[in-house]
Amino acid sequence: MLSVLATAMLALSGSARMNIVEQAVAAGSFKTLATALQAAGLIKTLKGKGPFTVFAPTDEAFSKLPAGTIESLIRPENKEKLKAILLYHVLSGDVTAAQTEKLSSTRTINGHDLRLSANNGTVMVNEATVVKADVLASNGIHVIDTMLLPKE
Repeated sequence: MLSVLATAMLALSGSARMNIVEQAVAAGSFKTLATALQAAGLIKTLKGKGPFTVFAPTDEAFSKLPAGTIESLIRPENKEKLKAILLYHVLSGDVTAAQTEKLSSTRTINGHDLRLSANNGTVMVNEATVVKADVLASNGIHVIDTMLLPKE
């Protein structure tokens, strides 16, 4: 399942794949994610070798959170909480959409489990829908429409 975004980004980047952070910034619909990654100190980590798979929430996904949530989370005093939330979106390893369709759950880098389900080609991660899968990057990206929040 190769998205239009992935095809366009591959064309823009030539044969070399961008890392997760570069891909998010270049796509233009992940500005809040990029800001949050910076505030949490995760840019260097996700630019690293990995491999990682990120369920990347769009700006629209972030906007579904209650008013003031993002502004609060990016404050320095909330860095660890923000980091935990963002790492709840990251898997260790390169996990394709086809692989996620065969799993009922998976463990994130922050140690919590995500529920996975597939129905007629639609992959769900907890309550989020994967709207674009297998975005080409040096690590894997699956675009989701809702923030994933770990249960505390």
